[in-house]
Amino acid sequence: MVLSRISFISLISFINFARGSPLPEADSHHKHDHVDRRGGTCAFPSEEGMVAVQTSGTNAGWAMHYDQQCSYGSWCPYACKPGQLMAQWDPEVTSYTYPGSQYGGLYCDDNGVLQKPFPEKDYCYDGKGTFIAKNQAGSDVAFCQTVLPGNEEMLIPTLVGSNSDSVLAVPGTDYWASTASHFYVNPPGVSVDDGCKWGSTANPWGNWAPYVAGANMDDNQNTFVKIGWNPVYLEDTSPFKNVKPSYGVRITCDDPSQCEGLPCSIDPSSQDINAVNSTQSADGAGGGAFCVVTAKNGAKANIEVFEV
Repeated sequence: MVLSRISFISLISFINFARGSPLPEADSHHKHDHVDRRGGTCAFPSEEGMVAVQTSGTNAGWAMHYDQQCSYGSWCPYACKPGQLMAQWDPEVTSYTYPGSQYGGLYCDDNGVLQKPFPEKDYCYDGKGTFIAKNQAGSDVAFCQTVLPGNEEMLIPTLVGSNSDSVLAVPGTDYWASTASHFYVNPPGVSVDDGCKWGSTANPWGNWAPYVAGANMDDNQNTFVKIGWNPVYLEDTSPFKNVKPSYGVRITCDDPSQCEGLPCSIDPSSQDINAVNSTQSADGAGGGAFCVVTAKNGAKANIEVFEV
C-alpha cells in the first residue's frame, strides 16, 4: 500500500501517541520569552467558532488537560466547531517536534493579554469538507479529535446523532506542519463529556476506544482517510484486548469510482479483534491494523458507524 508522505507521517505520529499518555505539559513560557513570576491566567474568550471543552475543569474551556490552566507565558489551544480547524499557532514552529508541537492556539502573555499570532486570520476556519461521519447506530456517537498543535489529547468534540451525519475536520497542506486530523471513535451511547477526554481502564472509551480514524488532503485534491484499531485497546495490559466491540466502522464513498482502497471496514461480527477487511490493510506502530482510502479529485468519503 502506498500512502502520501503527509498521511503516512501523520499516521505514524498519531499511533505512537495513542500508545502512551498525553504529552507532558508544555513549557510554562514561550521559548523566546521570560518567565513571568507574578502568575495568573487568561480566560477562555469564546470567539467566533470556538467551542469550550471540559468547562468544569481548571482549564475552563481551553483544549488543554482538565487540570491545566491557560497561564501567563503559555500557548493555549482551543477547540472549533465540527468540520472546522484551529487557525492560530506559534508561527515559528513549522515541524512536528516537541515541545513546539504544543504551541497551538493563542498566546497568554506575561500581562495576561491574549495574543493572536495571525491577526489577519479567523480563529477557526472550514476544513476541506471531504470526510463525513455517518451514524447508523441507535444512539449518538462521539467522534473526539485530538488537539494538534497541542497536547494531542482527544478533546475536540463532534457528536453525531443516530441516523444522522456530520462533517469532520479535514486539513489541507496549509494546516500546521501539514499534519492530518485524528479522531477516536467512541461506542454508541457515550457522550462527548465522557468520550472526549483522557480516560481509564474502567471503560472502553476516550483513549481506550476501540477505533481511531484520520484524514488529510494533499495539493492534488486527494483526501486520505483511514480507520484502524486503537493500539491501546490491544495492549497486553488492556482489559479489553479480548472483548469484541459491539459496533463497527467502514469507509464508503458516494462515488466509488473516485475512491481507491475500498473495501475498508472493521466488522467484529465477522472478523477477529485487530482484523480489517481490506486488500490493502497494514499494521501500524503498536500493532494496530488499519486501512486507508484515497478519495480523488475532491470527492467525499464517509466513515459509517454501525451496530453489530
